[in-house]
Amino acid sequence: MLLPLMSFMIIVLLFTVVNGQGTRIGFYSSSCPQAESIVASTVRSHFQSDPKIAPGLLRMHFHDCFVRGCDASVLLAGSNSERTALPNLSLNGFEVIDDAKSQLEAACPGVTSGIRWGVPTGRRDGTISVASEANNLPGFTDSIEAQKKQFTDKGLNTQDLVTLVGGHTIGTTQCQFFRYRLFNFTAAGGPDPTMDPAFVTQMQALCPQNGDGTRRVALDTGSVGRFDTTFFSNLRNGRGVLESDQKLWTDASTRTFVQRYLGLRGVLGLTFNLEFGKSMVKMSNIEVKTGNQGEIRKVCSAVN
Repeated sequence: MLLPLMSFMIIVLLFTVVNGQGTRIGFYSSSCPQAESIVASTVRSHFQSDPKIAPGLLRMHFHDCFVRGCDASVLLAGSNSERTALPNLSLNGFEVIDDAKSQLEAACPGVTSGIRWGVPTGRRDGTISVASEANNLPGFTDSIEAQKKQFTDKGLNTQDLVTLVGGHTIGTTQCQFFRYRLFNFTAAGGPDPTMDPAFVTQMQALCPQNGDGTRRVALDTGSVGRFDTTFFSNLRNGRGVLESDQKLWTDASTRTFVQRYLGLRGVLGLTFNLEFGKSMVKMSNIEVKTGNQGEIRKVCSAVN
């Protein structure tokens, strides 16, 4: 399941397009029919040598769409570009996109990627990338109300929020982004009470109080590298790593969607893989540039 997913991720992340039309399915069937096979092959090659490419590309796509829309502004290099903003300093996967883009340019100059899972294509690249605009991305301490507002502002709903955060099933994070939950979280000096005590002990061993804050830990304990619903099971059991993730269970408005993905008795079930694709389609259409807007970059990291 994971390899097809990764082919989808990278294709979604190569945001550039051909001239003059809006997004649609099959946008490149005539102008660059080999685009998808080129991208899929590139992703497969990189993923086989480094599985971290999977969550890296997913996270990068999210960080791009939530700033200026899905216009690849996060790919632009520069001393004050989005790539230099604090939330983006740990992004990875740029080399995969550059590799795929160079092969696409060789095969189809001025034309870029298609999408799997029926995602409409036809985006153009943005020409503006400002670090300060990336500082308002959803954060790991945000309340559910704050998260819902950020998603609503982008045309996404509460189900999209829970679904897209579910992408953390293949993600990792650094100790520095959740260690505060393990030590002196309460006034009495205890850990975050929403965490399972045994899980606290497990995380304290991985991320000691004065240990390496950059050490990476799986966001989906017990299901590393598998795109499945174990992430939601962990939330139900108080084993969410990030505070913002765990709140999906403690808040009633989002808990119902977690329950539906788990197929718990008494709730109408949802199929995570199917709904994730739908929500990715919605997110990939946030404020897209088409027609004469933006440009088609020759190099992903620089405007023409």
